[in-house]
Amino acid sequence: MKMARVILFTGQIDVMSKFYHEVLGLKLVSSEKGWKEFAAGGARIALHSGPKLVFHANDVAALREELVARGARFGKVRQGDEFCLCDGKDPDGNPIQLSNR
Repeated sequence: MKMARVILFTGQIDVMSKFYHEVLGLKLVSSEKGWKEFAAGGARIALHSGPKLVFHANDVAALREELVARGARFGKVRQGDEFCLCDGKDPDGNPIQLSNR
C-alpha cells in the first residue's frame, strides 16, 4: 500500500483552504461543498470535517477482504459513480479508509 492522501478535518475550511492554496502555494485539484483537495507531491492534502488516513487501492473490495482476514475492522464497501471507498478503524479507533481515488 502507499499513502494516497491525508484528510484534515476542520471547522474553518475557507481559512485552511486559503492557507494551503495562497500561502503554501499548493494547487487546488478538487473543490466541492465541504471538501477541498490539494496536490502535495506524492500524496494529496484534503480538507474536510478530523484526521483520517486514506490508503489507495485499485480494487477496494479485494483489499478490504484481505485486510479483514488479517484482523482489520472495516465497514461495507461503498461504490459511487466516480469512486469506491470503505471506512474502517485502527485498534485505537482512529478512522482509516480504502479508496480507489
